[in-house]
Amino acid sequence: MRTVIGYLKQYVGRMSLGFVIKTLGTLAELMLPYILSHILENVIGKEISEVIFWGGLMILFSGVACVFNVIANRMAAKVSRNFAESMRKDLFIKTLRLSAAQTDKFTIPSLESRITTDTYNVHGFINMMQRLGVRAPIMLLGGIAITLFMDFNLSLVMIAMLPLIFVTVYFISKKGVPLYTKVQRSVDNMVRVVREDAQGIRVIKALSKTDYEHRRYETVNRALIKDETRAGVIMGTVNPIMTVLMNMGSIAVIALGANLISGGSSSPETVIAFMQYFTLISMAMMSVTRMFVMYTKCAASARRIAEVLNSPEDITVKTKEEYPNKKTDAHIVFDNVSFSYNGKKNNLENISFEIPRGGSLGIIGATGSGKSTVIKLLLRFYDADKGGIYINGENIKTLEKAEFYAMFGSALQHDFLYADTIEENIKFGRDISFDDVKRATDIAQASDFIEGFADGYSHVLSPHGTNISGGQKQRVLISRAIAARPEILILDDSSSALDYKTDAALRKALNENMSGTTVVTVAQRVSSVKDCGLIIVLDEGRIIGIGDHEHLLENCEEYREISESQMGGAFVD
Repeated sequence: MRTVIGYLKQYVGRMSLGFVIKTLGTLAELMLPYILSHILENVIGKEISEVIFWGGLMILFSGVACVFNVIANRMAAKVSRNFAESMRKDLFIKTLRLSAAQTDKFTIPSLESRITTDTYNVHGFINMMQRLGVRAPIMLLGGIAITLFMDFNLSLVMIAMLPLIFVTVYFISKKGVPLYTKVQRSVDNMVRVVREDAQGIRVIKALSKTDYEHRRYETVNRALIKDETRAGVIMGTVNPIMTVLMNMGSIAVIALGANLISGGSSSPETVIAFMQYFTLISMAMMSVTRMFVMYTKCAASARRIAEVLNSPEDITVKTKEEYPNKKTDAHIVFDNVSFSYNGKKNNLENISFEIPRGGSLGIIGATGSGKSTVIKLLLRFYDADKGGIYINGENIKTLEKAEFYAMFGSALQHDFLYADTIEENIKFGRDISFDDVKRATDIAQASDFIEGFADGYSHVLSPHGTNISGGQKQRVLISRAIAARPEILILDDSSSALDYKTDAALRKALNENMSGTTVVTVAQRVSSVKDCGLIIVLDEGRIIGIGDHEHLLENCEEYREISESQMGGAFVD
């Protein structure tokens, strides 16, 4: 909860004013039973003017209570809304800045539920705390104080029940945090399945696996229901137990009150007022109980939010003393690089190569050979475990992030398009002129189909670009990568949906128009990398062949087999 308190500090002034207004409204409400008791006992039967005066006073206090409570509640709603907005914004920004390893650890579905469900739980508690966190204690303590003043003996009966209620609420609520933490983990699992099914809906329908996905969803849904039911049953016992205890107290008060009235030690008016206060105290206790239940949800959610917000930055900029420059004329250097995702088995081992400025590198190999991992290390999504990666002779660990990422234009394997115009998808929030957009689409072989739309570059794409073909989507993504005229262009399996003729035209346009850009191409097809100045063949994270196309045909059996199996040795030029 420290993280939540940290966000509330900026609202201390507004919250304090709201608490004062709420206090005044609650005190006005507390006076009503006392005034009623006075009217019943001392005013009725006297001059009508006195009845009107005291009745008017009750109306005045009722109005003050109503107006002040409404004002305080509106202020509470505004504070909780702004608080949640600020926390949600920071959580979203932090999520975007997490390293790839941290994202893998939290998982995307869990991050989604933390930004949505968890912030909602915290928002609800902060709102309730401001509305009831002042009113309930004042009603409780104020009611007890007034009843002690009115009739000490009756008050003792009611006060005797309070320790039992507090002990019950405390021990049950203590179990709530781990229970609701488990519920949120089940929510993460359900979000994961829903997210996977939403993204793969076409495949699911094409393979007639709707029933299978129903069963998979039903499994995580039942697990969530089970966890929610357990938490709800345990936390739900608070209200019934408290109600029983309060009713027992009411019965005891009525019985003792009747006995005192018959003995002349008390009056009916006092007992009537006392029962009204007892009702107010009961309602205050119910509110306290609700806050305890909400607190357990809030504490569990706040803990999950804090885990993300307090995650240390693990991809940091290092000093030149730690990672000195390397003397080289090459633009990009991998120097004996090894890396493992899980710290047990190397996914890449002893990877070394150099690319001159304006040169081109092709990476090819079987699925799972480590091709995309090389790109992830070059982009510093992860840090290499051993060896060094250099750009212009500088270890990439020493480059400022803004400077570093400005060098790259990338069309990655699982890239995305969003619901906006084609032009905005290519610009991607960057200050890029339309001339550069048009140039990029010409190189990427995308201008023809874009201009074929009635609204051209203003054509609006659906989320994930589902209203265009796979090949068209890849060409828009390549256009995005080219548009800012990057120093290094990365194409990670970004032409797999293109036909051979379009792929060949793309490669030719890149050679003719981006001679000063270093191009790194990851592909499954030999035709996509055969014109690269340097090609590396990967197998299980190791380089088993390196050289140009002709050299590999002669000296690398695996490359020759891939080439012959795909094209019979012939290529579309």
